[in-house]
Amino acid sequence: MPNLITHISAATMSPSHGSAYGAIHDAAIVIDGERIAWLGPRDQLPAHYHNIEAIDGRGTWALPGLIDCHTHIVYGGMRAGEFEKRLQGVSYEEIARQGGGIRSTVTMTREASLEELIDTAADRLAELRREGVTLVEIKSGYGLNLETERKQLIAAGKAAQRARIDVRRTFLGAHTIPPEYDGRADDYIDLVCNEILPTLAAEGLIDAVDAFCETIGFTPAQTRRVFEAARIHDLPVKLHADQITNSGGAALAAEFDALSADHVEFCDESGARAMAAHGTAAVLLPGAFYFLRENQKPPIDLFRRHKVAMAVSTDSNPGSSPTTSLLLMLSMACTFFRLTPEEAINGITTAAAQALGAAPEHGTLTPGALANIAFFKITQPAELAYRIGHNPCVGRCYRGKVEFEE
Repeated sequence: MPNLITHISAATMSPSHGSAYGAIHDAAIVIDGERIAWLGPRDQLPAHYHNIEAIDGRGTWALPGLIDCHTHIVYGGMRAGEFEKRLQGVSYEEIARQGGGIRSTVTMTREASLEELIDTAADRLAELRREGVTLVEIKSGYGLNLETERKQLIAAGKAAQRARIDVRRTFLGAHTIPPEYDGRADDYIDLVCNEILPTLAAEGLIDAVDAFCETIGFTPAQTRRVFEAARIHDLPVKLHADQITNSGGAALAAEFDALSADHVEFCDESGARAMAAHGTAAVLLPGAFYFLRENQKPPIDLFRRHKVAMAVSTDSNPGSSPTTSLLLMLSMACTFFRLTPEEAINGITTAAAQALGAAPEHGTLTPGALANIAFFKITQPAELAYRIGHNPCVGRCYRGKVEFEE
């Protein structure tokens, strides 16, 4: 028997409704199994659904289940000490070059057991779930060897299952050069392309491939090799691009029809134009911008002009964005980057689904989509970005199962 939810407004985030946020007031949603069967104004509910006992939506706004499309949420240890160093004037690049940064997390992640990684990641995912997140991307990249990269990706799947959140797993073997390959970056890329990536792909642990193309990461030529290896295995790519310098990362990502180019603070017009032409989303990460006290903002006007989809994400990680609040990222995206509330909310629903290749099943409230829905006790959708540090999520529907808080 299908479920019927009434006494709600719906921000469908679908342009087909022709209103801001795709809003429908006094809406009804019919869920059949794991999918949305019907959605629209309650007074237009088809007659064959009239005999279903309705679930009271409690006057909430229903939104597509939120999507956190860029996280590094599986890791060992913590890096609060680096936070202190940065406040004393040491730059992120300096810390990385001193063996800190990503490398310190690599050491702690290698030492952590699989169960430890599952437990800590599941706790972080539970915090996202409480805010209405139903789909999350989780990257590897803190292992930098076959054993630990595999351990991270397995932990990502098991932690998401425990937290009842859908997951996309991204292989980020080209995150940084491991200490055992110091001075031999090309040899490490050989290992990534010829051994680690093919093995993990064959084991079904990878949904996409990412790389860190930057002065403290890998060169465009090395990144190209990783992307070519991903193409051999029919895996889509993403890229940490143009965060610290303009290395042409956004354009390189677009050349490979990347799902997204992420950070992109130094992306130029040629990069934005290439992204638009290839359907590559820009993933904005205001948490890292804030935490690292950056000054260079992503070129929002360029992305608007060229109609590049703009997603928003936590970048949840221990070194540059230790947050598990996607709602806080809404406020930061509006305040720091000057997105409108509608753009920001689109960034954690529709555009985030594009950045993961997860549309049309995720990101909008439309018939046929997965019944992943978040219910918020708010007066209007803009309130999600307006209120700082507030979580008005009072209910969730995950794959057709509706739960409201008591």
